[in-house]
Order: sequence, then C-alpha cells, then structure tokens
Amino acid sequence: MTTIQERVTTTAPVVTRKKRDWSVAVRVVVLLIASVFVLGPVLWTLSTSLRPPSESFKLPPAFLPLNPDLSSYEQVFKQLNIVALVVNSALVTGLIAVGQMITAALAGYAFAHLRFRGRGALFSIVLATMMVPAQVTIVPVFMLIRGVGLSDTLLALIIPAIPTAFGTFLMRQYFMGLPGELAEAAAIDGASPWRTFRSVYAPLAMPGLAIVGILAFNFHWNEFFRPLIMTISEQNFTLPLGLVSLQGNLGTGSISVVLAGVVLSMIPALVVFMFGQRALQDGLTAGTGK
Repeated sequence: MTTIQERVTTTAPVVTRKKRDWSVAVRVVVLLIASVFVLGPVLWTLSTSLRPPSESFKLPPAFLPLNPDLSSYEQVFKQLNIVALVVNSALVTGLIAVGQMITAALAGYAFAHLRFRGRGALFSIVLATMMVPAQVTIVPVFMLIRGVGLSDTLLALIIPAIPTAFGTFLMRQYFMGLPGELAEAAAIDGASPWRTFRSVYAPLAMPGLAIVGILAFNFHWNEFFRPLIMTISEQNFTLPLGLVSLQGNLGTGSISVVLAGVVLSMIPALVVFMFGQRALQDGLTAGTGK
C-alpha cells in the first residue's frame, strides 16, 4: 500500500512535465503568430512581384501566383539603371558603415578608459543628440554641405552620417565591459594610449564593431529622406530614390514592377545580414555568460 509521500513523489514529475509541455506549446504558437506578422508582408511582396500586372489587384486575392511571371523584373532593368543605383548605394552605405565603426570605436574607448575634464557632460551631450530627429537638423546640415561645395554629391550623404551617437554609446558600454587591467599592463610595458587601443582593446572589440557596421549598413541602405534632400542629379541617386520612379506619374506604374524592384533592393541587405549574422549574435551576447 503506497503512502501519501510516494503518491506525491510519483505525480509531481507528471504535473511538471504537463506544465512544461503547455509552456512550450504557447511559445510555439506565439512565435508562429509573430512570424506571420513579420514575414507576411515580405512573402506578399515576393508573390506580387511574380504576378502579371493584370493579376496584381485581382479579387479575391491569391497568395500564390497562379502563373509566375518574371516580366516585372525585366521591366525594372529596362526602366532603371539598376547597376548604377546599386553601386551608389553600396559605396555610400559601405563608407558610412566603415566610418561609423572607426569613429564609434575611438569615441567609445575615450569615454570608457580615458580620464579628462568634462567627460561625463560631453557624453551626456552625445546621448542627447539621439533624441533630435534628422528632420530638425537637415536644414543646417544642408547649408553646411552647400557652403563647402559638396551639394549634390555622394560625399554629402557620407560625411554627415559618419559620426554616430548610438555607435559611440554601444562601444563605450562594450569597452567598459573589458578588463581595465589590460590598459594598466600595457602602460607598464610602456604602451601609449593609442597603442593600447590599437593593439589591445580594438581586437577584443570586433564583435561590438560588427554590430555597429551591420546596423549602419542596413539603416543607410534603406535610407530615403537624406538622399532626397541632398541629391538632385540622377547619377547620384541611391537605390531607394531610384525605386520611387517605378511608381510612374501620379502612381500610374505597375505595382508588380515596383515590388520587383523592392525585392531586388532587399537582396544586398539580406546577404550582408546572412554573412554577419554570427558576428552580430556574438556581439549581442558578449558578456552575458559567466
């Protein structure tokens, strides 16, 4: 005859296992719903880009194209100089990403490990700039760019975007998580602050720099507002500006052609993310483990 203690011991694991199964099921359902909301527009964009223009607004809409057609992609290459647009976007976003990695590393290291008067106040000012929208500063920035003779050039898009308050904050926090004893040991060996940064801290900060670079590339690859203000000539247009012309006069263009251009514009950013996914994951999880 079993005792009460034996019954409790027998049933406890069963109850725990049922609760765990319910918890896993709820998580799976939540993730599936979130995936539908996140991936749904992307899949719809891809599906519509493969439809003939006559099926774009067919009712009731079909999620999968009945007769997949690549003519919309052909029209994108006919209506746009897509190669020049991609080159401009790659040049602008690549130089901005590299520039932000360099400036964020230098500023972050200075705020984290160098002692100078007004460091806290200056860092607070840097953080305060994150709360100022780009629409507020676009006019003075445009006046400065025109004053130095760089209006309607790719440099007008690159130079103002190189300083990054978010990247500085991120790298400061990353450098503060690295042992301060490394700088002391380097100073004992006679290394200057620059040599300490270049030879000791910078190699250790590569995961954090990867985050800054990938986020900067993805943001500025899709940027539309600043290129719209800073550039006038078509030869200086970036890819988002070029895609707008696919809409036609008063939006009379084919929606299939427009979405085909959107799909093509997503490919480079997707490739960068795929190759940088491991570095991004390592940077985000650095310091979370014991």
